Amino acid sequence: MTNVLDRAAAHAAAFLDSLSSRPIATTTPIAELQSRLGGPLPEAGMPAEAVIDALVRDTEGGLIGSGSGRFFGWVIGGTLPVALAADWLTSAWDQNAASNLTAPAEAVVEQVCGEWAKEMFGLPASASFAFVTGCQMAHTTALAAARHKLMRDRGWDVEAKGLAGAPPLRILTTENRHESILRSARLLGVGTDAIVYVQADNSGRIEMRALEQALSRTDGPTVVCLQAGDLNTGVFDPFEPACRLAHAAKAWVHVDGAFGLWAAASERHRHLLAGAERADSWATDGHKWLNLPFDSGLVFVADAAAHRASFAQDTSYSVPTEQVRNQKDWNPEWSRRGRGFPFYAAVRALGRSGICEMVDRCCGHAERLVREIGGLDGAEIVAAPVINQGLVRFLGRDGDHDAFTDGVIRRIQQDGVAWFGGVTWGGMRVMRVSVCNWLTSDDDIDRTVESVRKVLMLMRRS
Repeated sequence: MTNVLDRAAAHAAAFLDSLSSRPIATTTPIAELQSRLGGPLPEAGMPAEAVIDALVRDTEGGLIGSGSGRFFGWVIGGTLPVALAADWLTSAWDQNAASNLTAPAEAVVEQVCGEWAKEMFGLPASASFAFVTGCQMAHTTALAAARHKLMRDRGWDVEAKGLAGAPPLRILTTENRHESILRSARLLGVGTDAIVYVQADNSGRIEMRALEQALSRTDGPTVVCLQAGDLNTGVFDPFEPACRLAHAAKAWVHVDGAFGLWAAASERHRHLLAGAERADSWATDGHKWLNLPFDSGLVFVADAAAHRASFAQDTSYSVPTEQVRNQKDWNPEWSRRGRGFPFYAAVRALGRSGICEMVDRCCGHAERLVREIGGLDGAEIVAAPVINQGLVRFLGRDGDHDAFTDGVIRRIQQDGVAWFGGVTWGGMRVMRVSVCNWLTSDDDIDRTVESVRKVLMLMRRS
């Protein structure tokens, strides 16, 4: 057994060591990957070490370098070595983290980490929490708790009766919301038709007058979704006045803080979250700014009773114990890996000050990237970073700036030095800059700006 594990560890270490020099974009076409990895169902097995060697060989060129310090697409962090090591141990320990009986140590670690997280984010100490797969399921968990509370207040037991015949629930948000909110509405049976878009200002923040008008149109069950860090520009909604309006209308307030909630760890940026503690639920990712491996999300709910009522379910084979919380009472799934161990390891290794430094450093790199790329001949800044997100676009000589911007992005990706993605913002195609990797250095910024400069110069000449 140890031979194959040693072999896998050696391959993993070699891959991580190569991140600084290997192309970030994939270099092997999908068809070739299908040819390498496909074939008929094996009739006979092969040695474990040979399987691992073949897997590494056949996936070569098909792995995007999202762990690199020069990956600035979407909002993807890297993986802290200590968190990766804890994740390896999590797989080796193979605990079913459903309850404090099936995984006692994990139950304690999750309890500890949940309390740490609430303190770090400035959330109510009485709030409940859960470790989930990611922010998508964090939204779904929070909105399930909201659905329970809002329906119960109107005399409807949604867990027993379902939604058929229930009072229709509305979700108020802006068009800049993340698509995961729509998916949560679909998963919960609320439906995307229940989403009502409220006007935002030019920077993407929800407008208070428009929110007040939307809230006044019905007294039915309503959820207001606010943003802590817009996906494209990083802006934060005005939490205090929005919560005041929503609560006056007996609406539930949910905060999408997939990465922006981590700004609370920074003395320089935590003012952006002023009033967010007044919300009813909050969602974030650990695999973004805390730089944990994937499968790490956190949800917090102010009304712990509503949270638990949405998920807790006794079984004939469960053993009741109240010494430590049972994870399954707060999560959509029972059988699950121990998501607390990597979080615990990262926070123990960094401490509050280390997380603060990482957040501030990423914000500084984002500001510099946007400023220097936007200052190149043929480029312009569309949105300067509020935290770690910004937008630039590139100007084609023929006036078709959208097509030219997409072309520049493709060429940057092909150059292999850095990776950015494109997005439509304000009716125009732009390049999104996102920095949340612990590895990103000043040298990475230098190399990236030079790569963009060369690509832009060549394309404007052609």
